[in-house]
Amino acid sequence: AMAAQPVGGQKPFHVVSPVLESLPLSKAVGTKVFMKLENVQPSGSFKIRGIGHLCQDAARKGCRHFVCSSGGNAGLAAAYAARKLGLPITVVVPSSSGPTPVCKLEELGATVEVYGKVWDDANRRAQELVKTEGWVSIHPFDHPLVWEGPPSLVQELKDSLEAKPGAIVMAVGGGGLLAGVVAGLHQVGWQDVPIIAAETQGAHSFHEALKAGRLVTLPDITSVAKCLGAKTVSARALECARECQVISQVVQDTEAVRAVEQFLGE
Repeated sequence: AMAAQPVGGQKPFHVVSPVLESLPLSKAVGTKVFMKLENVQPSGSFKIRGIGHLCQDAARKGCRHFVCSSGGNAGLAAAYAARKLGLPITVVVPSSSGPTPVCKLEELGATVEVYGKVWDDANRRAQELVKTEGWVSIHPFDHPLVWEGPPSLVQELKDSLEAKPGAIVMAVGGGGLLAGVVAGLHQVGWQDVPIIAAETQGAHSFHEALKAGRLVTLPDITSVAKCLGAKTVSARALECARECQVISQVVQDTEAVRAVEQFLGE
Protein backbone atom coordinates (compact mmCIF):
# COMPACT_ATOMS: atom_id res chain seq x y z
CA ALA A 1 0.00 0.00 0.00
CA MET A 2 1.23 3.49 -0.76
CA ALA A 3 1.67 5.65 2.31
CA ALA A 4 0.18 9.12 2.10
CA GLN A 5 -2.93 8.61 0.01
CA PRO A 6 -4.63 11.71 -1.40
CA VAL A 7 -6.88 13.06 1.34
CA GLY A 8 -10.54 13.26 0.38
CA GLY A 9 -9.65 13.13 -3.31
CA GLN A 10 -7.05 15.87 -2.85
CA LYS A 11 -3.71 15.40 -4.52
CA PRO A 12 -0.68 15.51 -2.19
CA PHE A 13 1.20 18.84 -2.14
CA HIS A 14 4.60 17.32 -2.82
CA VAL A 15 6.17 16.62 -6.22
CA VAL A 16 8.19 13.59 -7.33
CA SER A 17 11.75 14.86 -6.88
CA PRO A 18 14.65 13.92 -9.17
CA VAL A 19 17.42 11.47 -8.26
CA LEU A 20 20.75 12.47 -9.77
CA GLU A 21 24.22 11.01 -9.44
CA SER A 22 26.68 13.41 -7.84
CA LEU A 23 29.90 12.95 -9.79
CA PRO A 24 32.11 14.76 -7.23
CA LEU A 25 30.69 12.66 -4.36
CA SER A 26 30.94 9.44 -6.38
CA LYS A 27 34.57 10.26 -7.13
CA ALA A 28 35.32 11.08 -3.49
CA VAL A 29 33.71 7.89 -2.14
CA GLY A 30 34.72 5.48 -4.89
CA THR A 31 31.17 4.25 -5.52
CA LYS A 32 28.05 5.75 -7.09
CA VAL A 33 26.40 8.38 -4.88
CA PHE A 34 22.91 9.57 -5.82
CA MET A 35 21.20 12.66 -4.42
CA LYS A 36 17.44 12.80 -3.90
CA LEU A 37 16.81 16.48 -4.61
CA GLU A 38 14.11 17.34 -2.08
CA ASN A 39 15.14 21.01 -2.30
CA VAL A 40 12.87 21.24 -5.38
CA GLN A 41 9.74 20.63 -3.27
CA PRO A 42 7.31 23.59 -3.32
CA SER A 43 8.21 24.46 0.29
CA GLY A 44 11.95 23.82 -0.26
CA SER A 45 12.31 20.57 1.69
CA PHE A 46 11.04 17.01 2.21
CA LYS A 47 8.86 18.27 5.08
CA ILE A 48 5.95 18.99 2.73
CA ARG A 49 5.44 15.23 2.25
CA GLY A 50 4.43 14.52 5.84
CA ILE A 51 3.27 17.94 6.98
CA GLY A 52 1.16 18.48 3.86
CA HIS A 53 -0.50 15.12 4.57
CA LEU A 54 -1.19 16.04 8.22
CA CYS A 55 -2.58 19.47 7.25
CA GLN A 56 -4.90 17.99 4.63
CA ASP A 57 -6.18 15.49 7.19
CA ALA A 58 -6.73 18.21 9.83
CA ALA A 59 -8.55 20.44 7.31
CA ARG A 60 -10.85 17.57 6.37
CA LYS A 61 -11.67 17.12 10.07
CA GLY A 62 -12.71 20.77 10.42
CA CYS A 63 -9.54 22.56 11.57
CA ARG A 64 -10.01 26.33 11.53
CA HIS A 65 -6.46 27.48 12.32
CA PHE A 66 -3.10 25.69 12.18
CA VAL A 67 -0.33 26.17 14.72
CA CYS A 68 3.23 24.98 14.05
CA SER A 69 6.41 25.41 16.06
CA SER A 70 9.43 25.42 13.81
CA GLY A 71 12.57 27.38 13.26
CA GLY A 72 12.82 26.23 9.68
CA ASN A 73 11.54 23.82 7.06
CA ALA A 74 8.58 22.36 8.95
CA GLY A 75 7.08 25.82 9.46
CA LEU A 76 7.54 26.65 5.77
CA ALA A 77 5.85 23.38 4.78
CA ALA A 78 2.94 24.01 7.16
CA ALA A 79 2.57 27.62 5.95
CA TYR A 80 2.59 26.45 2.31
CA ALA A 81 -0.06 23.79 3.06
CA ALA A 82 -2.20 26.29 5.01
CA ARG A 83 -2.08 28.69 2.07
CA LYS A 84 -3.10 25.94 -0.37
CA LEU A 85 -5.96 24.94 1.95
CA GLY A 86 -7.07 28.54 2.49
CA LEU A 87 -6.66 28.34 6.28
CA PRO A 88 -4.84 30.71 8.66
CA ILE A 89 -1.68 29.57 10.44
CA THR A 90 0.42 30.81 13.32
CA VAL A 91 4.05 29.66 13.31
CA VAL A 92 6.01 29.99 16.55
CA VAL A 93 9.74 30.28 15.93
CA PRO A 94 12.59 30.46 18.46
CA SER A 95 14.78 33.58 18.45
CA SER A 96 17.72 31.44 17.27
CA SER A 97 16.04 31.08 13.87
CA GLY A 98 17.02 34.59 12.79
CA PRO A 99 15.18 36.89 10.36
CA THR A 100 15.27 34.81 7.13
CA PRO A 101 12.65 32.14 8.05
CA VAL A 102 10.41 34.85 9.54
CA CYS A 103 10.43 36.78 6.22
CA LYS A 104 9.75 33.61 4.22
CA LEU A 105 6.89 32.60 6.53
CA GLU A 106 5.29 36.03 6.32
CA GLU A 107 5.57 35.93 2.52
CA LEU A 108 3.49 32.74 2.64
CA GLY A 109 0.86 34.57 4.70
CA ALA A 110 1.63 33.05 8.10
CA THR A 111 1.35 34.91 11.39
CA VAL A 112 4.76 34.57 13.05
CA GLU A 113 5.40 34.69 16.78
CA VAL A 114 8.98 34.65 18.06
CA TYR A 115 9.16 32.86 21.39
CA GLY A 116 12.03 31.45 23.47
CA LYS A 117 15.56 30.61 22.51
CA VAL A 118 15.32 27.10 21.01
CA TRP A 119 12.64 25.02 19.27
CA ASP A 120 11.59 23.30 22.51
CA ASP A 121 10.58 26.70 23.97
CA ALA A 122 8.62 27.61 20.83
CA ASN A 123 6.89 24.25 20.96
CA ARG A 124 5.70 24.86 24.54
CA ARG A 125 4.15 28.15 23.36
CA ALA A 126 2.48 26.37 20.41
CA GLN A 127 0.89 23.90 22.85
CA GLU A 128 -0.67 26.88 24.69
CA LEU A 129 -2.10 28.29 21.46
CA VAL A 130 -3.80 25.06 20.39
CA LYS A 131 -6.02 25.18 23.45
CA THR A 132 -8.15 27.58 21.35
CA GLU A 133 -11.26 25.90 19.91
CA GLY A 134 -10.71 24.75 16.31
CA TRP A 135 -6.94 25.34 16.38
CA VAL A 136 -4.81 22.31 15.52
CA SER A 137 -1.16 21.63 16.25
CA ILE A 138 1.01 20.64 13.28
CA HIS A 139 3.96 18.97 14.96
CA PRO A 140 7.17 19.31 12.91
CA PHE A 141 8.22 15.67 13.36
CA ASP A 142 6.45 13.69 16.08
CA HIS A 143 3.10 12.63 14.60
CA PRO A 144 2.05 9.37 12.87
CA LEU A 145 0.58 11.25 9.89
CA VAL A 146 3.85 13.19 9.45
CA TRP A 147 5.65 9.83 9.26
CA GLU A 148 3.26 8.73 6.49
CA GLY A 149 4.78 11.33 4.15
CA PRO A 150 8.41 10.25 3.63
CA PRO A 151 7.63 6.62 2.63
CA SER A 152 6.67 8.08 -0.78
CA LEU A 153 10.29 9.22 -1.03
CA VAL A 154 11.51 5.61 -0.71
CA GLN A 155 8.93 4.43 -3.25
CA GLU A 156 10.28 7.05 -5.69
CA LEU A 157 13.85 5.82 -5.04
CA LYS A 158 12.79 2.26 -5.83
CA ASP A 159 11.15 3.44 -9.05
CA SER A 160 14.21 5.38 -10.21
CA LEU A 161 17.21 3.32 -9.06
CA GLU A 162 18.26 0.22 -10.96
CA ALA A 163 19.37 -1.61 -7.83
CA LYS A 164 18.85 -1.54 -4.09
CA PRO A 165 21.12 1.11 -2.52
CA GLY A 166 24.05 0.06 -0.35
CA ALA A 167 23.06 2.67 2.26
CA ILE A 168 20.89 5.76 2.71
CA VAL A 169 22.39 8.90 4.25
CA MET A 170 20.14 11.48 5.92
CA ALA A 171 20.20 14.17 8.56
CA VAL A 172 18.29 13.64 11.80
CA GLY A 173 16.70 16.47 13.76
CA GLY A 174 13.63 15.28 15.65
CA GLY A 175 13.40 11.99 13.79
CA GLY A 176 10.41 12.51 11.47
CA LEU A 177 12.32 11.78 8.26
CA LEU A 178 13.98 8.76 9.86
CA ALA A 179 10.60 7.34 10.97
CA GLY A 180 9.12 7.86 7.51
CA VAL A 181 12.06 6.39 5.62
CA VAL A 182 12.13 3.30 7.87
CA ALA A 183 8.40 2.80 7.14
CA GLY A 184 9.15 3.22 3.43
CA LEU A 185 12.01 0.70 3.53
CA HIS A 186 9.65 -1.87 5.07
CA GLN A 187 7.02 -1.15 2.40
CA VAL A 188 9.39 -1.74 -0.53
CA GLY A 189 11.23 -4.69 1.08
CA TRP A 190 14.46 -2.79 1.65
CA GLN A 191 14.54 -3.10 5.45
CA ASP A 192 18.09 -4.48 5.30
CA VAL A 193 19.44 -1.23 3.77
CA PRO A 194 21.50 0.55 6.45
CA ILE A 195 20.69 4.17 7.27
CA ILE A 196 23.48 6.58 8.15
CA ALA A 197 21.87 9.14 10.45
CA ALA A 198 23.92 12.34 10.54
CA GLU A 199 23.74 15.04 13.22
CA THR A 200 25.92 17.97 14.16
CA GLN A 201 27.67 18.12 17.52
CA GLY A 202 25.49 20.27 19.77
CA ALA A 203 22.22 19.05 18.17
CA HIS A 204 23.01 15.34 18.56
CA SER A 205 20.03 14.21 20.67
CA PHE A 206 19.52 11.05 18.58
CA HIS A 207 23.14 9.98 19.04
CA GLU A 208 22.90 10.46 22.81
CA ALA A 209 19.62 8.52 22.95
CA LEU A 210 21.13 5.61 21.01
CA LYS A 211 24.15 5.55 23.31
CA ALA A 212 21.99 5.54 26.45
CA GLY A 213 19.29 3.22 25.05
CA ARG A 214 16.59 5.72 26.10
CA LEU A 215 15.53 9.28 25.26
CA VAL A 216 18.06 11.89 26.37
CA THR A 217 17.42 15.63 26.55
CA LEU A 218 20.35 17.86 25.63
CA PRO A 219 20.88 20.80 28.01
CA ASP A 220 20.95 23.22 25.06
CA ILE A 221 21.29 23.39 21.27
CA THR A 222 24.79 24.72 20.65
CA SER A 223 25.16 23.74 16.97
CA VAL A 224 24.85 26.19 14.07
CA ALA A 225 22.30 23.77 12.57
CA LYS A 226 19.43 25.42 14.43
CA CYS A 227 16.69 23.83 12.31
CA LEU A 228 18.00 20.37 13.33
CA GLY A 229 17.78 21.41 16.95
CA ALA A 230 15.38 19.28 18.97
CA LYS A 231 16.77 18.78 22.47
CA THR A 232 14.99 15.38 22.55
CA VAL A 233 14.24 13.16 19.54
CA SER A 234 10.88 11.45 19.15
CA ALA A 235 10.46 8.09 20.86
CA ARG A 236 9.65 6.67 17.41
CA ALA A 237 13.18 7.53 16.21
CA LEU A 238 14.63 5.31 18.90
CA GLU A 239 12.25 2.47 17.95
CA CYS A 240 13.43 2.80 14.33
CA ALA A 241 16.99 2.11 15.40
CA ARG A 242 15.76 -1.24 16.79
CA GLU A 243 13.85 -2.12 13.59
CA CYS A 244 16.53 -1.25 11.03
CA GLN A 245 20.29 -0.87 10.97
CA VAL A 246 20.79 2.79 11.85
CA ILE A 247 24.36 4.06 12.06
CA SER A 248 24.68 7.31 13.98
CA GLN A 249 27.26 9.78 12.71
CA VAL A 250 28.01 13.05 14.50
CA VAL A 251 29.94 15.72 12.59
CA GLN A 252 31.34 19.08 13.62
CA ASP A 253 29.64 22.32 12.56
CA THR A 254 32.62 23.20 10.37
CA GLU A 255 32.25 19.91 8.45
CA ALA A 256 28.52 20.52 7.95
CA VAL A 257 29.09 24.07 6.68
CA ARG A 258 31.82 22.86 4.33
CA ALA A 259 29.44 20.19 2.98
CA VAL A 260 26.75 22.82 2.32
CA GLU A 261 29.28 24.94 0.42
CA GLN A 262 30.31 21.87 -1.58
CA PHE A 263 26.68 21.08 -2.50
CA LEU A 264 26.10 24.68 -3.59
CA GLY A 265 29.17 24.48 -5.78
CA GLU A 266 27.91 21.40 -7.65
